[in-house]
Amino acid sequence: NEAGIIAIIKIKGTVPANLIGTLKYTYGKQDEFYPLVAFPFSVKLEGGLLSVARIKINSFDLKNPVNNCGDDGTEGKGLASIFLLGLIGGFIALLTPCVFPLIPLTVSFFTKRAASRKKGIANAMLYGFFIFLIYVLLSLPFHLLDHTNPEILNNISTNVWLNLLFFAVFVVFAISFFGYFEITLPGSVANKADEKAGVGNIAGIFFMALTLAIVSFSCTGPILGSLLAGALTKNGGAIQLSFGMGGFGLGLALPFALFAMFPNWLNSLPKSGGWLTSVKVVLGFLELAMAVKFLSNADLVEQWGIVKRELFIGFWILISILIILYLSGKIKFPHDSPVKKFSKARIALIILFAAFTVYLIPGVTNTASANLRLISGFPPPLCYSLYASPVNCEKGVEPLRNDYEEALRKAKMQHKPLLIDFTGWACVNCRRMEENVWTDPNVKQLMQDSFVVVSLYVDERKVLPATQQFAYTTKNNSPKEIITVGDKWATFQSENFNAVSQPQYVIVSADEKILTKTKGYTPSPREFAGWLQCGLDANKK
Repeated sequence: NEAGIIAIIKIKGTVPANLIGTLKYTYGKQDEFYPLVAFPFSVKLEGGLLSVARIKINSFDLKNPVNNCGDDGTEGKGLASIFLLGLIGGFIALLTPCVFPLIPLTVSFFTKRAASRKKGIANAMLYGFFIFLIYVLLSLPFHLLDHTNPEILNNISTNVWLNLLFFAVFVVFAISFFGYFEITLPGSVANKADEKAGVGNIAGIFFMALTLAIVSFSCTGPILGSLLAGALTKNGGAIQLSFGMGGFGLGLALPFALFAMFPNWLNSLPKSGGWLTSVKVVLGFLELAMAVKFLSNADLVEQWGIVKRELFIGFWILISILIILYLSGKIKFPHDSPVKKFSKARIALIILFAAFTVYLIPGVTNTASANLRLISGFPPPLCYSLYASPVNCEKGVEPLRNDYEEALRKAKMQHKPLLIDFTGWACVNCRRMEENVWTDPNVKQLMQDSFVVVSLYVDERKVLPATQQFAYTTKNNSPKEIITVGDKWATFQSENFNAVSQPQYVIVSADEKILTKTKGYTPSPREFAGWLQCGLDANKK
């Protein structure tokens, strides 16, 4: 029937007006098992202190800044880049043993079976479109999550345990690519799709495309997983996933349509062989490099100090050397063929990874050359170092951290505008801005002398004191519990500035008026300095 649980809770310090928490429990019912069911609760405490932080600032008018400078359509630039990354991922997937041999077979099927060449081309193009469509459809569930809570993908991307899970999954992907086992979907799924693919109409062509997506999963799955995880860590919401998946689907589908239109091109394709396995193994090593990145994300969010900058770069150097040894035939994996002849492509890859290794080596030293600008933002920050006094630990500005109200008080006292920096521990572009833009002499002088700067970390997992935890209703009438520091600033950003991506920069006056449009990732110090000056001009008005 019913069960009751009584717990005595001891609160250190001031008693809050509401005790907010979540009871997680596991139970069984007949032959069913329900693990870690969550029951959130809020209990009023008599005589407790209520201390609710401000979230929605009514004086912020995002549509009518004092000066009209700032970003317009920056999201489109981000979407274009993630689509391009997806497209490249799709092209890479073509070069795997699961996909490449299917190109001539599938194209020949459409061109020879159709009543006319025109009809064959139309069917092949429809086949390509369905491949593209299938991968876009895979992103739809994320839109439902994003609509429910716009910050949910941001929370997922910075979740410590999920990043650790990504680390483990990518290691498994790498071992799979090395040939020790294959990751496949259940055979029954492929068989059902294959049966329906025999139907000679539009539905049949759709199921042919679905069959390709299923049977090639052992090769495309890890690449697609890298794309999904990469899109999530950009904190751009579900739309970025759709663009990335669409790019991947287009990259995979485009050759089928093009070779159907120009079948003579098939003669120029290299024959399938051991080189396909080599491509797969190299991808496995790259999966290991990605795994290190996700382990680093978890370490940065929790500030464990495990994967310091030099250790991260050292792992990448080791992986790059292993790729060179593999391509040189010094390391072998299951299913590898003997390297009898070094092709031009193999030699080019050896030279490329050798050059990359040489470039990385200074990164493990405590010298000025350790600042590897080409990969800025991917390794941990320059100050997150094994060395006690890293020579490159130059901070352009020392902002206040996670204290908007204190920063606002200082801005009023010093008669300066406030520069809000929405950032995150695991944000790649945030580190690039801090290392390459904030340290620029003009930018540094403007930020230090003319602004009060505050950095608000949306992925800060530190739990707020009990008196500062509260339940908040968003402008979309969705309930949300503010438990951690990151909850507070992520909600503050989404409620006031309609954004969940980082970095985002906002200039406001001491009386909380928005002075300019917001600014996102800006790799040009000159452009960023111009925007800062525009904010100062607006403040004078």
